[in-house]
Amino acid sequence: MSDDFDLAPLDQFLMSDDSPEDCMMLSDLDGFLHGVVCSPAPIPREEWLRKALGDAPDNLPKWVVETVEHLHGSIAKDLASPSPEPSPIFWEGPEGQVIGMDWCEGFMDAVALRPKAWLKLTESREHVHLMTPIMAHLFDDSGQSLLGIPEEQLPQALDEASKAIPTTVVEVYQFCRAIDRS
Repeated sequence: MSDDFDLAPLDQFLMSDDSPEDCMMLSDLDGFLHGVVCSPAPIPREEWLRKALGDAPDNLPKWVVETVEHLHGSIAKDLASPSPEPSPIFWEGPEGQVIGMDWCEGFMDAVALRPKAWLKLTESREHVHLMTPIMAHLFDDSGQSLLGIPEEQLPQALDEASKAIPTTVVEVYQFCRAIDRS
């Protein structure tokens, strides 16, 4: 998906002092853009760009806005393809473990832009499980799993949840597109 363009300059900008204080880092930005593309309700470009980058697009370097738009377009094209293969941008821990928390928080930031639109999924008995791999990475202010996963089971649960996210994103996207058609 994003392999056809270099995200390193964007990553460096987002981590730099030149970026807005409230901008997302690359992993949560990628999760956020996946959530925007999956959203059952349209989110205007200006709105999601401002949320992602922490400022109005006109106040940012043009190449930054263009790169984020390109990443968004690449995600949308992939998810709409007959054989989608999303490649979430996760951080990697010091021992090589996948860290999906920021990506999942970014996805949920997109959900928070249109919470009522997501109710058909989150209140569906048949499909609510689709959000489980994403929700597994979320914690309350005291560091407790929102899904109640015991601490001793967290490493394995998070590893399994991270591996499930590409399939989950495709299924969430397809569910939300089916809502569009109904």
